[in-house]
Amino acid sequence: MDEAKQLEQVKKELERARIELGILYEISNAMRTTLKLDEILYIILTGVTAHTGLGFNRAMLFLVNEKENIIEGKMGIGPDSSEDAIRIWKHIEYSKMDMDDLISAYQSSNHNMESDFNQQIKRLKIPLHDTKGGLLALTVLEGMPLHLNKDSIAAYQQDPIAQLLKSDELAVVPLKAKDKVNGIIIADNFITRKPITKDNLQMLIMLSNQAGLAIDNSHLYEKTVVRAHSDSLTELWNHGYFRYLLQDELEKTKAVQGRLSLMMVDIDDFKVYNDALGHQAGDKILKELAALLKTRSRKMDLVCRYGGEEFAIILPQTEKNEAYLIAERLRQDIAKHTFQHEEILPQKKLTVSIGLASFPENGGSAAELLSSSDKALYEAKKQGKNKTCCYLP
Repeated sequence: MDEAKQLEQVKKELERARIELGILYEISNAMRTTLKLDEILYIILTGVTAHTGLGFNRAMLFLVNEKENIIEGKMGIGPDSSEDAIRIWKHIEYSKMDMDDLISAYQSSNHNMESDFNQQIKRLKIPLHDTKGGLLALTVLEGMPLHLNKDSIAAYQQDPIAQLLKSDELAVVPLKAKDKVNGIIIADNFITRKPITKDNLQMLIMLSNQAGLAIDNSHLYEKTVVRAHSDSLTELWNHGYFRYLLQDELEKTKAVQGRLSLMMVDIDDFKVYNDALGHQAGDKILKELAALLKTRSRKMDLVCRYGGEEFAIILPQTEKNEAYLIAERLRQDIAKHTFQHEEILPQKKLTVSIGLASFPENGGSAAELLSSSDKALYEAKKQGKNKTCCYLP
């Protein structure tokens, strides 16, 4: 090769390196704009799949859950079919959407990602230290990237990931923070069938190094938020954060013209228990009841300690009739539960009264909903306690 051709080759390689570094710099900057985990995951996967990013057809992200000893599917970005791909890509091209546009669209959409592909990924839970963990467990345990082609992927025919993706070629890259694997990115080109090159894999590895640290920082941030906004006794959300959550959920509900209910729960005759056995015994009851409220509530519900012996439960996407059935089931479960020394109470059982109010019929603001549920709670006490009452104007 003569000097002119060598110079031209060097120029091309330098230009490619400049573009690649620019892409990584842009993605890295985007990840620094937030500490919210769902936004960080979306930014990472957008960087992997965007035409202005790494350009893969499809990408998914899994996180290691050491507490449950599993690898959990968290998010997947990509079309469900070739028709879906053409529609999405045409829209992006027509709208001239760059990385910032794609991220902004997600952040302003209440994070609503309902694609079949994303839902399938989120349902996956893979054993971490089990031979059945397969492809994902191997990547976590060895901490090394894998590039599987048509020949090597045959060894993983029974793997749940391979069965779901049905792809001839995969890039599987671990995410690391402090030399510890905390997640995995999988990417492929199942629509275009474009080969995954060494350069593609190298770019994905470089991105994953930054992504692992961003996820670790997000986990630390979330732990700090939980500690700052939790009630120290019951470990439920505290009064101040309850106010924020109610306002936030109400705004989300209004944006989609939905329904929301608020439940106020108060222990009946708790003063009798405290006066007879002391506040330490009373604190044990509060902790036990808080755990019961948490485990008996739906995952989507927000259980908070309002103050004293009173609790508040925000029920998103729930109209009054459904909320009443939930409240009644909760009240009955508490009445059936055996609490220590409950026989000293007037009814010989520890029970609760519940007041219920719903948006929009019982109030258009957080303050109005709170007032309505308080009035309903007062009515439940007035009717003899151990009751659920809905607010009636």
